[in-house]
Amino acid sequence: MSQEHLRVYEVFVRSSRGLDHKHVGSLHAESPEHALMYARDCYTRRSEGVSIWVVESKNITASKESDVEDFIDPMTDKPYRHATHYVLPDSVDNM
Repeated sequence: MSQEHLRVYEVFVRSSRGLDHKHVGSLHAESPEHALMYARDCYTRRSEGVSIWVVESKNITASKESDVEDFIDPMTDKPYRHATHYVLPDSVDNM
């Protein structure tokens, strides 16, 4: 198949039940089904995951890091939403 028919897919793998899917890379494929097979062969050869997502790159909409000030509200006017004001008991040592 010629390169012009290939589409770029982003691959996300969940390493075990209860965890989030993590972006692990990109690949070129003819269809979502082929992308899923290629992702399985490339990213889970040694049982690294229990679930794979493939998403065509053109279908992802993302914010830009340069727009963070306008896009994400830091909520500096609501300090009670931050856990910095709580006193932890001595028995809790890993929070």
